[in-house]
Amino acid sequence: MLGPVILAASRSDQMRRLISAAPVTKQVVDRFIPGETVDEIVPIVQDLTAKGLELTMDVVGEDITTPEQAAAARDAYLTLVDRLAELELGTRAEMSIKLSMFGQALEGGHELALANVRPVVEAAAAIGTTVTLDAEDHTTLDSMFAIHEELRKDFPQTGCVIQAYLFRTESDARRLAEAGSRVRLVKGAYKEPAEVAYQQKHEIDKAYVRILRILMEGEGYPMVGSHDPRLISIAQELARRAGRKLDEYEFQMLYGIRSDEHLRLAAEGHRMRVYTAYGTDWYGYFMRRLAEKPANLLFFARSTLTKG
Repeated sequence: MLGPVILAASRSDQMRRLISAAPVTKQVVDRFIPGETVDEIVPIVQDLTAKGLELTMDVVGEDITTPEQAAAARDAYLTLVDRLAELELGTRAEMSIKLSMFGQALEGGHELALANVRPVVEAAAAIGTTVTLDAEDHTTLDSMFAIHEELRKDFPQTGCVIQAYLFRTESDARRLAEAGSRVRLVKGAYKEPAEVAYQQKHEIDKAYVRILRILMEGEGYPMVGSHDPRLISIAQELARRAGRKLDEYEFQMLYGIRSDEHLRLAAEGHRMRVYTAYGTDWYGYFMRRLAEKPANLLFFARSTLTKG
């Protein structure tokens, strides 16, 4: 399996330098990360929303080593909120946040991350939108869920992400599938040990369906994070069986992947949200996109060969 190899490369400084220096890399990265600044991303936001799509915005960057860097990440999101307000798109675009960017891994990181994320959640609520806390590797999840629970006391619309490949997730889904909750289900994109996570694709897919059924039959708002046509069809059927209307759940897919499917689902009346990342620290995000799906790696390889 190439996925674990690619994920290991995502943590390698040598591979980071090699891939970043490749002439073709920027062209391929642009497929997944269409800008580095807020100004560059604004036309993308306007184009997608004009097509009937919604967005969740991610300012990429996870290698935070100082409290000052964590504060800068917070400020980058506050700048994004200001631009969404100016564009009057607060109800069409939410934000996705990795707490590692907000200092979670630093000394006193739980409290620091909570202190940094709270003003972003407050600012988002003020313009009519919200924040979803992204899931990272399994060692960070107890802290993420605790911060999520704390934020929901004042901002109950705050969402979180759960990952189907982790053994713990079925239990997490039952706890989270309550009235007012917003939960995005993804397969998972971190290298996790066999002690905590399924390793085979068929096992992960079966877990995804089990967990999705829990969310659809619960009282919260499921967000189906998948590009897999089979899982999308299953999600529609589970929603139908649960008696859910089209505005009582949504699909989420990554910018640059299956864009025609984004438009098809939106045209059918589904809420379709595009996960759109931007920023300069793109390496970790880019490598996980390659690891998630062989087609992404083949796209990169073909581009390298044809441009080399």
